Amino acid sequence: MATKYTHHEHLGHVVFISAAAAIGGFLFGYDSAVINGAVVGIQRYFHAGPVETGFVVAIALLGSAVGAWAGGGLADRLGRTRTMRVAAVLFAISSIGQMLPFAIWDLALWRVLAGFAIGMASVLGPAYIAEVAPPAYRGRLGSFQQLAIVLGIAVSQLADYVIVRLAGDQVNNEVWGLQAWQWMLGACVVPALCYLLFALVIPESPRYLVMSGRTEKAREVLAEVEGEDTDLDARVAEIRHVLRTQRVPTTKDLRGPALGLLGIVWIGIILSLFQQLVGINVIFYYSSVLWQSVGVNQSDSLLISFSSSIINIVGTFIAISLVDRIGRRPLLMIGSAGMAVTLATTSWAFSAARSVGGSVTLPDPQGQIALVAANAFVLFFAMSWGVVVWVLLGEMFPNHLRAAALGVAAGAQWIANWAITVSFPALAAWNLPVTYAMYAIFAALSFLFVARWVRETKGRRLEEMG
Repeated sequence: MATKYTHHEHLGHVVFISAAAAIGGFLFGYDSAVINGAVVGIQRYFHAGPVETGFVVAIALLGSAVGAWAGGGLADRLGRTRTMRVAAVLFAISSIGQMLPFAIWDLALWRVLAGFAIGMASVLGPAYIAEVAPPAYRGRLGSFQQLAIVLGIAVSQLADYVIVRLAGDQVNNEVWGLQAWQWMLGACVVPALCYLLFALVIPESPRYLVMSGRTEKAREVLAEVEGEDTDLDARVAEIRHVLRTQRVPTTKDLRGPALGLLGIVWIGIILSLFQQLVGINVIFYYSSVLWQSVGVNQSDSLLISFSSSIINIVGTFIAISLVDRIGRRPLLMIGSAGMAVTLATTSWAFSAARSVGGSVTLPDPQGQIALVAANAFVLFFAMSWGVVVWVLLGEMFPNHLRAAALGVAAGAQWIANWAITVSFPALAAWNLPVTYAMYAIFAALSFLFVARWVRETKGRRLEEMG
């Protein structure tokens, strides 16, 4: 009975510190999606056109790419928890800066800083959780990061809705001396301070402690997370051996005959590109503008955005429950087919939008069809490509290439995310139905790509990947 209590005590401790580390993922989701409710306010406040708007929204993603690249190196130099504290402080500072900009270029600079923190958080959480989680629970604890991201997206949409309601349903109305959109961007300081608090109390990663020569402290942490009955000497020796023999792969290892890269690397890159080219982040960055462009008022558009983020959470749980049951390829193909149909339906529905007396409206039944189709698209994405691509990228590469290939694929994903985000305002202003038809075509192509080129990794050991 005492042993069982101790087991649950240790497991509860590991769940707590994993959840604390995943707050970085929550900030990732919150800070990247909160701009959705503020876009219209920024446009009106700074008299910005679609190109300027797209630039300000998307520039955070370039900061994220740099932050993701720098985050791993900082974590090895400073430690995992110290680097989390740095990210938390950057989140808090950038939130205040975004809340109080004096020009649109000033806002853009603060968004770059926020993006840098997002990029750091995108690598810190998964790395820390993988290093503290017992092997038997690593998969489930690792899913905390993705779950935290979608929860952050949902909370940001709810916060946007509550703030605009307080402002009388107008994002440029003032609340307590600032316009509503400014409060939306500044509210991220609250979870940032929570992240900082938890980063101050959770233990350092045992891997980093061994790496830095603090063996006794590493033993203490291993006892906390794996139990007193663990052979601590053997575990420390194992970590030390891996660190001593591990060779860090470089981009030179990825070279091959297919346009300069190995075929498996290209598959990872193209998977990452398709995940973004279907336009999912248009929903989370611009959906309030999107719905307002077809006649929905500001507060209702934000409520729709919140409902989409709840559907995103539901889809993520579905993916987590199915990915090890039916496999990666079937889930991706179901998602691709569903996204192609729902995006094409959304494109058709938006084509019915009409401008009467300067006011845009979407008549029935197209209005209801557009709403259902757009949310069904979010569901199909969340239950497939949103989770499965990250699972595949962690499994599909040979051991000696995994870190470098993952870095290249993740970089391609950030760039594609930036391209879709920066281009949407101009494309939507030109022709919204055609823009959604383009995303539908990418979804259809993703189905064909998976069917032809992606191998199933379900049930295979990482050592079998080649």
